[in-house]
Amino acid sequence: MSRLDPVAQRAAAATPPVVAARLRGLSDRALAWLFIAPTMVLLLAINIFPLLWTIRLSFTNYRANRPNAAVLDIGLTHYRSILTDPDVWAAMQATAHFVFWTLLLQTLIGFFLAWLIDRKFRGHDFWTTVILIPMMLSPAVVGNFWVFLYQPQIGLFNYAVSFFTGIPPSSFEMLGSVRLAPWAIVIVDTWMWTPYVMLICLAGLRSIPDYIYEAAEVDRASKWRQFWGITLPMALPFIMLAVLFRGIENFKMFDMVNLLTNGGPGSTTEVASITLKREAFEKWRTGYSSAFAIILFVAVFGLANIYVKALNAVKNR
Repeated sequence: MSRLDPVAQRAAAATPPVVAARLRGLSDRALAWLFIAPTMVLLLAINIFPLLWTIRLSFTNYRANRPNAAVLDIGLTHYRSILTDPDVWAAMQATAHFVFWTLLLQTLIGFFLAWLIDRKFRGHDFWTTVILIPMMLSPAVVGNFWVFLYQPQIGLFNYAVSFFTGIPPSSFEMLGSVRLAPWAIVIVDTWMWTPYVMLICLAGLRSIPDYIYEAAEVDRASKWRQFWGITLPMALPFIMLAVLFRGIENFKMFDMVNLLTNGGPGSTTEVASITLKREAFEKWRTGYSSAFAIILFVAVFGLANIYVKALNAVKNR
């Protein structure tokens, strides 16, 4: 502390007397707000202002590629157009398909892996690290990696399917098939983010006190009864938390779909984020895309709010 005293003394000496007098009169609460004020201003600048500006643009016919054109207020025209557009509803249906199946598979597989690792078998630390590797990679790496795996001529995925089913490897194409392309994206996202769900579920399993299981064994409860009566109910808030995080991320999924299929073939895998990108940066309908972004934001916020209330009810029961 003595080495810091000269520095503090020089800082105090360099502080103008008027500023020093004002600082000495501030309470601890005021000083705390003084320190966090720059961060709050930065967050408002990069989050709140763009949101308000997007809301403003959603009521206009503004196009970013025509900045000098007249900007007219058109009211709720964009919102009515979006909510009655069959292409938008098709994109929302593709998004719902992706979100539902990825959440289901990631939750089931992630919880099962967490349950296995929680057994603390020999080498479980090593296998935990191996399982976490996909989550450590960037989406760009994972996307390009799986594009090669899905190649019908040289990809290992087709040969693996052929080995177990006997189907010729070149007889199907995961990314080029209207029927298989949505499942190809589900497989990749499940492979990459199941470890994330596993970590949260593992934290929930290891938070269960051992004495509860000991009491259940004294009462001669079977392992199956312990699982349904102790393990699953006490880990349920963590499972629901993992579903919440992954649901929000998957609803706005863009990078993985863009790298694998770019919404194709046709519009089979065109999720809402791909539609939003095309409206904003290919068709340059800035006002329309702003309204679409607001609708997506309200949908995610509303569903998340309802889900959080259900999560709190489970935690407080």
